[in-house]
Amino acid sequence: MKVRTFLILLILLGLLILGFVFYYYRSKSEIKRQMSNPNSAQNEILLPQPQRKGEVSLEEALQKRRSVREYKNESLTLEDIAQILWSAQGITEGTHRTVPSAGALYPIEIYLVVKKVEGVAEGVYHYNPESHKLVLNVAGDFNRSVAEIAANQEWIENSAAILLISADFQRTTEKYGERGKQYVWMEAGHSAQNVYLQTISLGLGTVSVGAFSDHSVQKILNLPENIQPLVIMPIGKK
Repeated sequence: MKVRTFLILLILLGLLILGFVFYYYRSKSEIKRQMSNPNSAQNEILLPQPQRKGEVSLEEALQKRRSVREYKNESLTLEDIAQILWSAQGITEGTHRTVPSAGALYPIEIYLVVKKVEGVAEGVYHYNPESHKLVLNVAGDFNRSVAEIAANQEWIENSAAILLISADFQRTTEKYGERGKQYVWMEAGHSAQNVYLQTISLGLGTVSVGAFSDHSVQKILNLPENIQPLVIMPIGKK
């Protein structure tokens, strides 16, 4: 009886080990498949942690800051994207972020239109600063559509990714009234300048675009009604 019980336990243990091995290798192959197939959208993407110290000084980045409208037909890395998103609205310590915000209300929302980013499917993603994740908003290639509603500026279509700085104005105006609108625009400017300097430090290029239809951007990128687009920033290798 003891021998029979022992054999049953041994078989169960073997099945458990086989199940674990199968799950491990299946998960590993799925990650590889997603990384190698940019057409396989993931609802959430945990981004690499940003670097807190770079090789380019602030003074050098300021000196080299330029608006770049020509990009190579090359993909950006996930590390590049993670660094840029963090610079735009990332967490630095506690609840503090990379940009100042009136009343620490943080009305700015960052979206990313992905065309060519290694391991990331084409689509529109929302950046979550607290979890440092990209959350899929809508899948598909939207570069051409964004370019069309932005006065057909071809560099938008040719970029590897498009960063959209947008805002929920009510978060700030509820406390500061009409004056709060100015505070939101100020915060958007801080965010855009951070992106400029960060792209320079990464050897990339970007440009601020303001000529576009707000309503069309909201509709095409499937933005919530309370979110107003403020600045479009195409990004690519120069």
